[in-house]
Amino acid sequence: MIREMTRSDFESFWPTFSAVIQAQETYAFDADMTLEQAYHLWCELPLKTYVWEEQGVILGSYYLKANAMGPSRHICNCGYMVAEAARGRGIARALCEHSQRVAVERGFKAMQFNSVVSTNTQAVQLWKALGFNIIGTIPDAYQHGQLGYVDCYIMYKWLDT
Repeated sequence: MIREMTRSDFESFWPTFSAVIQAQETYAFDADMTLEQAYHLWCELPLKTYVWEEQGVILGSYYLKANAMGPSRHICNCGYMVAEAARGRGIARALCEHSQRVAVERGFKAMQFNSVVSTNTQAVQLWKALGFNIIGTIPDAYQHGQLGYVDCYIMYKWLDT
């Protein structure tokens, strides 16, 4: 069910991606981003990008990249999206678990999420359940589409056992 994303996969996933960024509830991406800009950001800049596919339908995706360079290149960063109709089925959990395995295989020692919107309570709870800790709060870091300015969390997990 989880495999590397192709250009065609991203084009199929674009309606989900576009809906997520237009809602302005979870990602700090421009709501008017084009498919080309989004593909570059999600698939070309990261080290790897994966999809969750069921019966030819892309229901979720994540990317994996280094969080920084040089002496901090051992920490990776990921972003995850799941189609609204597929939420609550464990896809985000499976994608995050997969990303941690891939991160370790690629030599990363830790994973950091730089900006988890505090009002995204399902994600915060899931990441905590998967062993991530909130290591910082950025006050009023995100202008939520419905709620105005809300905090963001920096979440972190050491992967190297």
